[in-house]
Amino acid sequence: MPSPYNLEVEYNCAECRVRAERIFCNMSAPAVQALDTVKFTGLYPKGSLLFVEGEEPRGVFILCSGRAKLTTSSTEGKTLIVKIAEPGEVLGASATILGKPYEVSAETIEPSQLNFIKREDFLKFLNSHAEACMHTAQQLSEKYHAAQREIRSLGLSQTTSEKLARLLLDWCDRTGEETARGTRIKVLLTHEEIAQMIGTTRETVTRLLSDFKRKKIVDVKGSSLFVTNKPLLEHMVSV
Repeated sequence: MPSPYNLEVEYNCAECRVRAERIFCNMSAPAVQALDTVKFTGLYPKGSLLFVEGEEPRGVFILCSGRAKLTTSSTEGKTLIVKIAEPGEVLGASATILGKPYEVSAETIEPSQLNFIKREDFLKFLNSHAEACMHTAQQLSEKYHAAQREIRSLGLSQTTSEKLARLLLDWCDRTGEETARGTRIKVLLTHEEIAQMIGTTRETVTRLLSDFKRKKIVDVKGSSLFVTNKPLLEHMVSV
């Protein structure tokens, strides 16, 4: 597992140009200055394991850039991706605050920059800055609601094709870019990882995506997936 100080670099949170756009990071100058004194900034390559499910919490990671997948596994070895974390998210907060083992594993899916804060330092920081407590609570609440939406979406879906359609529509809403060819989604996940997100097999995902391409619902070019018939995808999840 990489050290939390992996490829340590200098980075001042007060100078971050997108800090105001992020729930946790959008704090007053004194709070941000205090954060700068306790964090360790590191650059992590794709595939870096930040922490492991069941491990005692060492602290939290703040995702500055890049993305990470949060996974949980069964005793039989089956893996489910519960979330793709985006920049601005605090990873491992609930385990760190409660002092209980990490409930998921976290792994970068593209080169990423993260801030690591030791557990004792993070708790002192929250205790000293009320706004940091509130922003942490807001992010945890947002994650709770997102989890409820995912459970409802996947639990009420009748077919695997509907689950995949819901996932693609969610990606369109979150990170989609409108182009002349349709809504462009940057897909960094393999078919195996997509299968882990909707509870199916890699073979099924490959078959369904081929079917979607044949029906001209999507088109794939390298790491880009274009949703070319969004109304049909929406119809698939509304019937």
